[in-house]
Amino acid sequence: MLNRTLVPESKQVNDINFIAPKKQELSNGIKVFTINAGKQELVRIEFVFQNVNWDQSKPLQAIGVSHLINNGTTTLTAREIADKVDYYGAFLQTEYGADQSSIKLYTLNKHLGSVFPILWSILNESIFPQQELDIFKQNQQQSLKVSLQKNDFLARKNFAHSIFGDSPYGSNIEVEDYQQMQQADLVNYFAAAYKPENCTLFVAGKFEDAEFDILNNIFGKEWHNKANSTPNAFSFSTSAKGDLLIERPDAIQSAIRMGMLGINRTHEDFAGFQVLNCLLGGYFGSRLMANIREDKGYTYGIGSAVVSMKDAGYFFIATEVGADVCSNALAEIEKEIDLLKSELVSPEELDLVRNYMLGSMLGSLENAFSHADKFKNIYFSGLDYNYYDNYIQTVKTVTAEQLKALANKYLNTSEFIKVVVGKK
Repeated sequence: MLNRTLVPESKQVNDINFIAPKKQELSNGIKVFTINAGKQELVRIEFVFQNVNWDQSKPLQAIGVSHLINNGTTTLTAREIADKVDYYGAFLQTEYGADQSSIKLYTLNKHLGSVFPILWSILNESIFPQQELDIFKQNQQQSLKVSLQKNDFLARKNFAHSIFGDSPYGSNIEVEDYQQMQQADLVNYFAAAYKPENCTLFVAGKFEDAEFDILNNIFGKEWHNKANSTPNAFSFSTSAKGDLLIERPDAIQSAIRMGMLGINRTHEDFAGFQVLNCLLGGYFGSRLMANIREDKGYTYGIGSAVVSMKDAGYFFIATEVGADVCSNALAEIEKEIDLLKSELVSPEELDLVRNYMLGSMLGSLENAFSHADKFKNIYFSGLDYNYYDNYIQTVKTVTAEQLKALANKYLNTSEFIKVVVGKK
């Protein structure tokens, strides 16, 4: 019988294999990266567009287009688009990010020839009907008004704006910005951003020459938008720091978000900093969770993260704690950071973190879709698969001394931006 008093034997993950994509081009020059894997006749095709023409006075252009692009074309209504896609058992998903926007199509291979013309109409003939825009504006304004009553939302919003200012990274959207949205602005942005020269395709699933030919016949030969655009590019100063308290006297909980502008995945220290972050607050067994949740009982959850974007990176710690223990929680957070800067992590704790990070990486590569996502991350950072080789090697070999040095280099709490919403 199984002896449950014994800890199960564990061992470190040795090899993690990535599926590299096949690189092709459509007739009009669009780059296509294909992860051809899996046995089921299913494919995901993602059209990714770089965000362009940033205009601080019109911060919702890219967001509005991403949300409304499948809500009506010159030949199809929003209802007809939804019905046709549903008829073929397909699924359309739009995503907006600070650097890129995308449209993902999930479909069975046998329906590619039927579903692609619908997507072609969306990418070429979208008109953003005024009625759909009015509904979107009304819904988003109401949603934002509700969110602005939530402490954690306000903390996240003000933290991002403190670091990144009035840029797409700053997240400083107000209700008035939705009121000022105009149909003409969406049409103009759509023409500037959603064009072949600004598009990269990532395909995952069972996708071979026959499927590529169908793709090329529709999107490589009949898509020739040439509107002008300027790619977004930003630079940020590390000078922003300080404390921001948004008082809410009746708050039961206070939201805390603190951190700083940092490095992204192109930096040589990024992999080591990810290990350091995992130790501090990057998983359920982290030091912040052990202290603030398990030992002190100040919160249900606390975590930290390192975020990489095209033009910047940042580090943050986030939690919600009882309003009466907010000051204590802040002190304990700083104490855990100081310990990382002054003491060496034990071999046992470091091995646990190594195993967790390597296991998470291995577990995240469960299918062709996830392999495509991993490639997309390095592609838009201008990197290759050496990045993952370096990441895995760093996780396996980084020393306690190196982590202590990284903590002293990057975790300077006197330079953090600290936002508290509630009571301090």
